[in-house]
Amino acid sequence: MTTGKKVLITGGAGFIGSHTVDALLETGYAVTVYDNLCPQVHGPGCEQPAYLDPSVEFIKGDVCDRDSLKKAIAGKDIVIHDAAEVGVGQSMYAIDRYIKTNVQGTGILWDILVNEKHRVERVLVASSMSLYGEGMYLCPDHGPFFPFSRPAQQLEAGQWAMGCTYCGQKAVSLPTSENKPLHCQSVYAQSKKDQEEYSLLLGKAYQIPTVACRYFNCYGPRQSLNNPYTGAAAIFSSCIKSDQPPMIYEDGRQKRDFIHVRDLVRAKLLLMEHADAPYRVFNVGTGKPNSILKLARTLIRLFDKDLEPSILHKFRAGDIRDCYADISTIQELGFEPRISLEEGLRDLVAWGQEQESSNRVENAHRELLDKGLVV
Repeated sequence: MTTGKKVLITGGAGFIGSHTVDALLETGYAVTVYDNLCPQVHGPGCEQPAYLDPSVEFIKGDVCDRDSLKKAIAGKDIVIHDAAEVGVGQSMYAIDRYIKTNVQGTGILWDILVNEKHRVERVLVASSMSLYGEGMYLCPDHGPFFPFSRPAQQLEAGQWAMGCTYCGQKAVSLPTSENKPLHCQSVYAQSKKDQEEYSLLLGKAYQIPTVACRYFNCYGPRQSLNNPYTGAAAIFSSCIKSDQPPMIYEDGRQKRDFIHVRDLVRAKLLLMEHADAPYRVFNVGTGKPNSILKLARTLIRLFDKDLEPSILHKFRAGDIRDCYADISTIQELGFEPRISLEEGLRDLVAWGQEQESSNRVENAHRELLDKGLVV
């Protein structure tokens, strides 16, 4: 058991952060949580989520508040930087908010680490699979390729499958490795790319061991069922609980890599402690693709509802077709995902059955329509 090390988690009251808190406490770390308790995630007037372990030191504060963040960092050995605005669609119109929190907040964190006295010996930054844009693909005739995006004319015609950049024929998706060129398709993705690159650049320059974790599509208990901009599993759960069919863009066959939060947190702690992790980037996923439509239908079955997903046959700006992880790099350090999608969704549903939720998905969809972000 590790003892004596003090960890600060920015965004530690959130979905992934709070599970990270639990795992750190079980391993013997002392934990401080720094979180602004964003009303979109936690609801209005929240002072501290009931699920947050009462033994942690909790500081309500914003990552853009330099003085408050500086005090939180004092005396800490490790910083896990999870604080971020999350949501591809919303980021395309709440631009200032996303850049301020994700980019400026990260800049303030590093300005403190570079210019103030501290004892931080490792930084773990939460990056995202979204900065890849489209994943890797294979054309039968031209081999592997890395598309930027699908042509607008193709999307307007309702042709969703990725075609070869060179000949146009239908391509097959491949696992996406960390060395794939980055093609951000949303403000959220670009902000996460900036977070990652500033952190690795400054960590290396000032010899503060830093690790970037590119999270794939994480789901599980504590994921807000009231936030229509969170992950697909929680958004669908909110709809299904209120007896509304989950809305799916395109044809539902787009592929993602869904990883349960407990598996993701195990990966985080491995990367936080492993001697070979610093100054590197790691995919954190399962390596197994599943379609959005399968996710929705599985949740409908597990909630025991008589519903059918509403497939919109429309494209949302910032979305991609397929992206799932090549996890061979983190496997070399000893990580293997343990929780299947079926098992993980059962866990989410069991938790979700006990939660109050407000289905705000239709409002979010109308906001995108009003902004001209749905084709």
